[in-house]
Amino acid sequence: MSEPASSGAPLCQPPNADLTPPKFVAPAGSWDCHLHIIGPADRYPLISNRSWTPDEANVEDYRRVAAALRTEHAVVVQPSVFGTDNRCTRDAILASGGKWRGVAVLDPSVSESELAAMHTAGFRGIRINVLFKGGLAIDALERIAAMIQPLGWHIQLLVDGRDLLELAPRLRKLRVPFVVDHMGHMPAVLGIHHPGFQMLLELAREGCWVKLSGAYRLSSQVHPYEDVVPFARALVEAAPSRLVWGTDWPHPAVNVPMPRDGDLLDLLPLWVPDANIRRRVLVDNPAELYR
Repeated sequence: MSEPASSGAPLCQPPNADLTPPKFVAPAGSWDCHLHIIGPADRYPLISNRSWTPDEANVEDYRRVAAALRTEHAVVVQPSVFGTDNRCTRDAILASGGKWRGVAVLDPSVSESELAAMHTAGFRGIRINVLFKGGLAIDALERIAAMIQPLGWHIQLLVDGRDLLELAPRLRKLRVPFVVDHMGHMPAVLGIHHPGFQMLLELAREGCWVKLSGAYRLSSQVHPYEDVVPFARALVEAAPSRLVWGTDWPHPAVNVPMPRDGDLLDLLPLWVPDANIRRRVLVDNPAELYR
């Protein structure tokens, strides 16, 4: 989720957006591992201390997207605009009948019984977000890791990849898996040889998970975001068993042309030419990570 959108920028994809199916046909059992459910606002109020204000993007809106993409499973990520109130994300997961999983934002003071209830509901991780107000700060990293270890959850990190050099010693000491959002979320213009991205590759080889998502957040170009292709292919070469894919629907807080989800899925054959590895990214890897 790069920088907060500037005034007048689209704050998320409208429900009536283009739902043209992708040319690429996803294999049975495919996952969309990064999306957000937002609203309705009268039921799920936004926090006052937030970086952006979204439009509604509800469960039924996303079901239409999933139908166009032909994906069967999804991971609903708690957006920063709800802070630590996970009811919207929880209710979306429950509405899926067990096909969706969730990533929460929780205060480290949460009780064991609350965590157990969230696990039963389908949550499998906690997100630390240092780019937007309303997220958990990186200071909570070790406390969160100790709290979720008994459940087998992971930590999901929304950070700028340039900060991974400083964070790496702490990340390597964690006793829980961790996932880095949006291919490291650093400007593609910096190139794959930037020390921050090289650190991400190193961490991925060591077992870190990475989301192949958010190309339009890294790119300085329009679709098909050719400047991001080397980043995706470098990650595929480094750690094909540690990659998952996601739309980042409804693409909140962006100040670039709103992407079409079918176009985003059509990027995958460009990034991952090998069909067997594509299946791992879309089916096998997320099934392992999100259980």
